Amino acid sequence: MSHPHPLSNCRTGHRDRPRGPVSTCHLLLPAVALAAILTAACDSAARSPGPATTVSGGVQVVTSDPFSSDAICRADPEPMLTIGDESGNDENLWFSTIRGLGLLSDGSVAAIDRSSEEIRVFGPDGRHLVSMGRAGEGPGEFRSAWLLWVLPGDTLWVGDYRPWRYNVFTRDGQFVRAVQMTPVYPNPSRAGGVLRNGISVNTSTTYLARSNFTVPDTLVVEAHDTNGQLVATVARVPNRVEGMTAKSELANLTLTPLFSASATADAIGSTVAIGHGRDPEVRLFDAELRLRRIVRWSEPSRHVTSADVNTWRDSYVASRGGRDSGQWGPLHEATVDTDRPVADVFPAFSSFMLGTDGRLWVAPYRRPGQEPRRWMAFEPDGTFSCHLERVPMGISEIGADYVLGVQSDELGVQTVAMYRLGRPEPGSP
Repeated sequence: MSHPHPLSNCRTGHRDRPRGPVSTCHLLLPAVALAAILTAACDSAARSPGPATTVSGGVQVVTSDPFSSDAICRADPEPMLTIGDESGNDENLWFSTIRGLGLLSDGSVAAIDRSSEEIRVFGPDGRHLVSMGRAGEGPGEFRSAWLLWVLPGDTLWVGDYRPWRYNVFTRDGQFVRAVQMTPVYPNPSRAGGVLRNGISVNTSTTYLARSNFTVPDTLVVEAHDTNGQLVATVARVPNRVEGMTAKSELANLTLTPLFSASATADAIGSTVAIGHGRDPEVRLFDAELRLRRIVRWSEPSRHVTSADVNTWRDSYVASRGGRDSGQWGPLHEATVDTDRPVADVFPAFSSFMLGTDGRLWVAPYRRPGQEPRRWMAFEPDGTFSCHLERVPMGISEIGADYVLGVQSDELGVQTVAMYRLGRPEPGSP
């Protein structure tokens, strides 16, 4: 299960901050013959009408050209399930903020409510069945519940922080145990997940002293066993650079280059995915944490122009009511400062997530002045599948035939919605 992905293609739960222009060719993988793999992984992919597959060092590299395909995956126009009560007659149907969702094997849905720190389970008809957890420090209680994963047998693994840990429950609400990370994770894991074998994939960031936009920090992707013990470092990804301009120093604001990319990870079922938005590719690892496949796609030109920068700055200023408004201050002036570095290319993606059916879903980066671009799906074998037609909600989970997520009304009241998802079909790109 992933945190809801808003339709702007900016991943909720991950800070949408510009990152340094660092290539994932610097991804460090233990116990892998890197020379052959990285040579294949970092070569530029030629545009072609169909997928191209190569094998290097035992790793399959699959390259597709999704932007030449008109294949579409469509959700039904109306949700097949909605959970939420506008009348207020049942407090279990009221959510403050939904911080995690997951579909159970019988079609029931588990949801985390922020204010109550409860995990609520609803039947396929939307009826409330059971709640578990509450705010507190005791067994089965939460300091701050954050994201959940559904494992075989409908066991629920629910994240909690600080420090980062998992509370494990049965689908009937019985608390099983707490899984503490060793070594301790003082902050929540911002990416990763829990595999069906109970191995959790967690991420942390190692920071260096601010280096004036020169030395990147590192996203560390680690695997922990069912008891929370560290068993492997899956990857160390040079991630982002930061620094200060004269104006941002006055505002005490650390900046990243405009339009720079970030690294992220996801894990579900038997797959771990790791990628850096600098490059149009995602690396897939199996349940034994071995790199098995690199999914790569061709992209139209991503070169950043001065017009792109001006469009972004104008939009940012307008969104704050202009420089003369009461919303404008030193922080905003530093954000649009002309001394702020600018990436040479746009990120290839803003986020990605693994579907419960093994497909990889990628949200292309939204460029200044353009409409949101459609999510792209890749089959488990790495070949391109379809573009996802717009679904009116933030997406939390995608399966073979459903999309699960969070809808918000004009007042910000949240409800759970699930739409039936069709298979790929011809359509307009």
